[in-house]
Amino acid sequence: MQRRIDRRRFLESAAAVATLGALNGCRLVPDGSRPDGRPRLQLTPLRAGVDRITRITVCTRPFRAAGPRFDVEKIGAKTVVHNYGHGGSGWSLSWGSGAIATANAMATGERDIAVIGCGALGMTTALLLQRAGVRVTIYAKDLPPNVRSALATGLYTPDSRICLEEHATPAFKQTWAQMARQSFQSYLGFLGYPGTPVEFIDNYAVFDQPPGGPSRTPPGGRPAFAELQAELIPDLMPRLAEFGPGQHSLGQRHVLRGSQLMFNLASYMHTLLTEFNANGGRIEVTEFHTPADFARLKEKTLVNATGYGARALFGDRSLVPVRGQLARAIPEPGVNYGLFYRNVGFVPRRDGLVFQVAGDSDYYGYEDDSETPNREEAELAVTTITSLFA
Repeated sequence: MQRRIDRRRFLESAAAVATLGALNGCRLVPDGSRPDGRPRLQLTPLRAGVDRITRITVCTRPFRAAGPRFDVEKIGAKTVVHNYGHGGSGWSLSWGSGAIATANAMATGERDIAVIGCGALGMTTALLLQRAGVRVTIYAKDLPPNVRSALATGLYTPDSRICLEEHATPAFKQTWAQMARQSFQSYLGFLGYPGTPVEFIDNYAVFDQPPGGPSRTPPGGRPAFAELQAELIPDLMPRLAEFGPGQHSLGQRHVLRGSQLMFNLASYMHTLLTEFNANGGRIEVTEFHTPADFARLKEKTLVNATGYGARALFGDRSLVPVRGQLARAIPEPGVNYGLFYRNVGFVPRRDGLVFQVAGDSDYYGYEDDSETPNREEAELAVTTITSLFA
C-alpha cells in the first residue's frame, strides 16, 4: 500500500524532527505478512536504556522570525558579510546558505577573507570560499566538537524553525528553495565517504491511533512557523509506506515509513576540517567581544557565521534561543532506522544514538536559553522510544 501524505499533516502528528527525505514506498502483501506468516516489517529491537546514556547535551538554536541574515555592512574599515540565524536548519541549509555568503564576500574583490565561527555555517562557507580560489582563515572561540553545531540532531530538516509563516514572502521562498536544493545535492556528494559522514536512513513515525488526528496548532494564538517543503521542493519529499497493526513488529500501532538524510556529525565535521586544512586553510583560536575587535584582523572582508553568538557579539535581539536537548546513548550495531513516537524522536547516529523530546509544537524550548541538562527529560526520551519494543 502506497500513498503520498502532505508533510504538514504528517508533521502535525510526528513533529519536525520526523521530517523525511525521498523514498519510494514499499508494496505490502495483502495481509501485511511474509509467506512464513511473520510481519513484513521487523525492526531490530533497541537495547538502549537509561543506564546506556553516555551524556546529555543542550544547545540553543538561533531562530530569527524573519529568517537568516544575509546582509552586508561596514564596521569601521571592515566589510562584514552576515550568515546566521537559521533556527533548526543550519546544517540542512549550510551549503546553499554558504553559497550566498561566498558570493557576497567575493563581490568585495578581496581574495584573503576571514570567517568568524567554526560551526555548520562557518565551515561550509570557508570551504566554498576556498573552492572559489580564496585564502581563508577561520577565527573562532571554539572548534569542533566543542561548537553548538555539534549538538544538533543530525537530520536534513531544511524548514525547521526557519522563519515565521508571515515572513515567508515570495522572495524568501525562492531563496530558501535554492538553499535547500543546493544543500541537498551537496550532501549527496558525501555519500560513500570513509567514516560514513552522510547516509540515508529509514524513518518511522509511530502512532497509537490511525494518523491524521488533531492539528499541532501553535499554543496561545502564537504565529505559525513556515512549512515550505511540500510547496517548494515536493520532489525531495518521501513517498510514504503505511503499515497497520499486524503488519510490523511494533504491536497494535500504526506506522508510516519514509527516508531521510542523516549526518553523523563527528565524522562529517572531521571530513570538512580535513578538506579545509588540505586546501591550506588556517584556524586561529580567538574570541571577539564586540565588532570593534575585528580591527585587529588583517583581512578586510569577514563572514560572520557565529550563530546564536551573534546575539551577544552584535547585539542582535532579533535572535531567539530555542532550547534543544539530546540524550546520547551507546551505538548499537544493526539499528539503522529512526523513530518518532509520542513527541519523542530517535536518530541512530553512528557517533552515539540520539533521543530527543520534541514537544507538541515548534514552540517547545522557545525563548529558553538555559543550557543545564535535564536528566528527567533525557530518561523520558529514552524510555518512550524503548517502550515500543517492550
